[in-house]
Amino acid sequence: MKKMTSTLSLAAAVTLAMATLGAPAAHAQTEAAATPDNVISYNAAITSDYRYRGLSQSRLKPALQGGVDFVNSPTGLYVGAWASTIKWTNDFGGGGNVEIDVYAGKRGEIASGLTYDVGALAYWYPENDLNPSANTVEVYGQVGYGPAYVKYSHSTTNLFGTADSKGSGYLDIGANIELMTGLTLNLHAGRQNVKNNDLYTYNDYKIGVTKDIEGVMVSLAAVKTNSDAYLSPVNGKNLGKSGVVLSISKSF
Repeated sequence: MKKMTSTLSLAAAVTLAMATLGAPAAHAQTEAAATPDNVISYNAAITSDYRYRGLSQSRLKPALQGGVDFVNSPTGLYVGAWASTIKWTNDFGGGGNVEIDVYAGKRGEIASGLTYDVGALAYWYPENDLNPSANTVEVYGQVGYGPAYVKYSHSTTNLFGTADSKGSGYLDIGANIELMTGLTLNLHAGRQNVKNNDLYTYNDYKIGVTKDIEGVMVSLAAVKTNSDAYLSPVNGKNLGKSGVVLSISKSF
């Protein structure tokens, strides 16, 4: 996301369980276990507030989301695309009301129970004319063990329209713990470092639950950040303020 005075540093989780790149990525990982070597899957969601890395991308309003994933099971290679309605690029005078993410990578198992996931992700904001551009590219690496994971994302461009921020990094630590069949506890803590822009560096947190109701995933999460630097130019509200997010998604 972009930095919130002249430009704002966009945050992207529902991401339901993983917070929202996590949504398509997590779904692809589940589908990769299917019988066919090549699997194409789709997902759609509605959320009460699109939060990415703790910051609202939709001005604390609801958003519609959806994506498609392709996975080659034998190799662990995957590619996908995901989109969401947003408000922040338009609110900051740049136009546009959609975020489109395109990503590719490889995941697999290092040892029994120890997994990895590496790849690249491009965030594209059609019709945005912010300067610097909101469009952003990150490379990422993740290691997981059981329900826990550690992920690091590194920007190879300016970060969501923030000037002189190439090389920014985001550290994501979390766990998705099955409490009982169909009910998962989602825990997350992250730190967004915005290079050369210390004012916009912050931490974010999430605790929530996801319930599988006959194939429909319902997620309820409490989210917060420790930053008050990301303010909406429309109503002055803190886009990283504490809040509760309800999301409903379906994969098919």
